[in-house]
Amino acid sequence: MKYTNEEYSKYLDKKVPKSPLLKNMLFAFLIGGAICCVGQGFSDFYKTVLGLETEAVKTATSITMIFLGALFTGLNLYDDLAKYAGAGTLVPITGFANSIVSPAMEFKREGYILGLAAKMFTIAGPVLVYGISASIAVGFLYYIAMAVVGGGM
Repeated sequence: MKYTNEEYSKYLDKKVPKSPLLKNMLFAFLIGGAICCVGQGFSDFYKTVLGLETEAVKTATSITMIFLGALFTGLNLYDDLAKYAGAGTLVPITGFANSIVSPAMEFKREGYILGLAAKMFTIAGPVLVYGISASIAVGFLYYIAMAVVGGGM
């Protein structure tokens, strides 16, 4: 049976369950915001209690949040949180840690080299490649624009 685009669209509207969009956005906002507040708490702790310099605070906070994301993924807690928070758990840096650890855990039974090490960057690899490539391209365009405008580098 052939469907026109309009008929197929109506068919899908009947079959696909409605998503509670407002609830999903609220949970993503609240849980993602809570993750960011935890990160800010670590940042404040490193700066005020430990007296670290600004660059060291940024590094220590990033390392701490990545560690916690990886730890919670390893304990199977991060995926449970992600069921409720959706993008709220993907956007912060902890989502990056989760995207590295999840495939590694899934394929560890295939061995440390061909399983864990080979599959670790399955999800995060393309993000890293395109993110780094885009930053290089933007930096290069900025350099050219400053050279043309006469801002000098």
